[in-house]
Amino acid sequence: MKGFMYILRCSDERLYTGSTVDLHRRIEEHQSGNGSNFTKNRLPVMLVYFEEYSRIDKAFSREKQIQRWSRSKKEALISANLEELHKLATCLNLTHYMYKKK
Repeated sequence: MKGFMYILRCSDERLYTGSTVDLHRRIEEHQSGNGSNFTKNRLPVMLVYFEEYSRIDKAFSREKQIQRWSRSKKEALISANLEELHKLATCLNLTHYMYKKK
């Protein structure tokens, strides 16, 4: 069963990331206040990004990955700014940095 990973922008500009098998129905649930506790107090919401997958488990895995991202990285994804997304994905760990300098 196919699935979708999606990002919503809430009325307070916060971002919500989710996954579903029926994107249209899920957005309607969010808009009606029945989607999640996070979005029901931040209505209205707007769909700003989504990805479609052949299986719901892949969409769910992508949701969990993106939920760990910084806001700036999510914004780069939403705006399709691949250069910024790549820059933000670069590891800044000191060990990594020292290894690259050699």
